[in-house]
Amino acid sequence: MPDTSTPSPNPEPFRIPDGDLDDLASTLAKTMNEVRQHGVILDRLGSEPAPAAPEPADGVPAVAAADFVRDDGPESVFILALDGEAYATELAALTAWVNYLFLSVYGREISTTRPWCAQWHEHPEAVARLHALWLAWQQFTDAEAGLSGPSTWHRDHLDHTLVHLRAPDGPFAACTTSPTRPNHRVLVTPAPEQIELAA
Repeated sequence: MPDTSTPSPNPEPFRIPDGDLDDLASTLAKTMNEVRQHGVILDRLGSEPAPAAPEPADGVPAVAAADFVRDDGPESVFILALDGEAYATELAALTAWVNYLFLSVYGREISTTRPWCAQWHEHPEAVARLHALWLAWQQFTDAEAGLSGPSTWHRDHLDHTLVHLRAPDGPFAACTTSPTRPNHRVLVTPAPEQIELAA
């Protein structure tokens, strides 16, 4: 039977319980902070030219890592699987993260035991390791990662990457150890073995 009573001219407004309101305010504040951070990165990206993709070493044919990805599998977001404009775009975004967040917080002093190269984007191993670190950072600093996400990122990703990236025999071993004597040299890698494929 339908309700035939006359509605009240001044109905009671819906009220959010205090605890729920605090949670909502906290979530909104976190979201606004993330939006501001993304805006800063996007602004900086728009004002900087994208670094050029590294040139292949002399005598080594240019082969994209995408050539080693199966066609029937999912596309990779890893930078080594990209080429051309996709690589340049991803490298520009990575450069913004490295220059404005990573180095400002985790850069530490350059020394012979912790080398660094300002032209890190020309070192393929450094690009690969930093991109993997950045992908993990995006995952583990997301609100869905939970409160322990950043701690997991530090323990499982950052610490391990820094040990290899800034090791005395790492990708920057022949590069800068003193800000007053800048140096950059990409170390020679072993030449690929020439394998003849059966036709």
